[in-house]
Amino acid sequence: MKPIAAEQKIARTDAAARQIMNAELAAREKKTARLRELRLEKERSERLEQAKKPAAPKRRSHKGPRG
Repeated sequence: MKPIAAEQKIARTDAAARQIMNAELAAREKKTARLRELRLEKERSERLEQAKKPAAPKRRSHKGPRG
């Protein structure tokens, strides 16, 4: 049985919509992966910078005379 014109139009519209949604999903996933990599690289470089800095001397708190 041959699909009628309305069914054909619905099928084309559905296929086009699915294609657009799949393209948007792929673009969103690609962007998320890129941003994740940038964030991880930034965190790595911040850790390296912290490791290069000498540790600040710990200060003693003065709560009164000891003894």
